Amino acid sequence: MELSKEMIGHLASLARLEFSDEETARIGDDLKRMIAFVEKLQELDTTGVEPLLHMTENVDIFRTDEVQPSLDRATALAIAPDADNQYFFVPKVIKK
Repeated sequence: MELSKEMIGHLASLARLEFSDEETARIGDDLKRMIAFVEKLQELDTTGVEPLLHMTENVDIFRTDEVQPSLDRATALAIAPDADNQYFFVPKVIKK
């Protein structure tokens, strides 16, 4: 596959990137090496090879849900640094 400066510019535009002429040349070299690698992989005969879906044979392993005690509202509000009888007060993080 021939990789032109215009094609690199188009890819950069799609990715919302801007490159200097020197960076474009370097990226062009990198892209050419990547394309050559993929083309080399396409030479392999993969007939009869099953696609790899997962790296291991493990499937999702979940722990069982167990009901555990938690703090009631009064206790949680009592140990909070700043609260009234109903709400926690936290520092303002969004300034207008």
